Amino acid sequence: MRASPLIGLTLDCEPAGGYANLPWYALRQNYFDAVAAAGGVPVALPHLPDLAEAYVAGLDALIVTGGAFDVDPALYGGGEAHPTVLLKPGRTAFELAATRAALARGIPVLGICGGEQLLAVAMGGTLIQHIPDAIPDALAHEQPNPREEPGHEIAVVPGTLLARIVGAARMAVNSSHHQAVASAGPGGVVSAVAPDGVVEAVEYPAYRFALGVQWHPEYAVDPKDPEIFRALVAAARG
Repeated sequence: MRASPLIGLTLDCEPAGGYANLPWYALRQNYFDAVAAAGGVPVALPHLPDLAEAYVAGLDALIVTGGAFDVDPALYGGGEAHPTVLLKPGRTAFELAATRAALARGIPVLGICGGEQLLAVAMGGTLIQHIPDAIPDALAHEQPNPREEPGHEIAVVPGTLLARIVGAARMAVNSSHHQAVASAGPGGVVSAVAPDGVVEAVEYPAYRFALGVQWHPEYAVDPKDPEIFRALVAAARG
């Protein structure tokens, strides 16, 4: 295995307008910086589902990133889409294909925010389509303060991969989501929860490293956040 593993990161996509007069890809720089700081070599992945297996064959780990959109409820038996649901079908198709290829190949997978939800769906789990409608007195999971600041705390479940990575019972996290994992799917384990009971992390012990976190550790809001990227890179080294 390479001393500096290649870590693929899924891109976000936007329609024509703003930056360019044709559809374009984008991803915040801090995703790439966090991977590089952990010792990995970040590689951007465009949304080409037919090439997902070819991309994964050249990677040592995969990160499924977040974005301001949702997984289609039809993919997890969620029924009619909530009015707030925003879809990016091409992105979701690629991320599902890449995630399944990565898991089949046995390379580490980290899902971040919407990527955590995508990982859960790929593993047969389900989602809450809109937290405010599903959980009475829920926290403001779309926090009003800047993403560079914490929105709330989470409790880390003892004995989990996440607990071993961060070495802490609680973490401060930023929060930028209106959906959440409802069930982790067969073989899935919930490894962190918010004070209102919302699932904040899931993992799949049958795999070498398959972890999803609902927050954005690339911002390093909590001092333990960089450990998540270090653990991914360490797992990618084998």
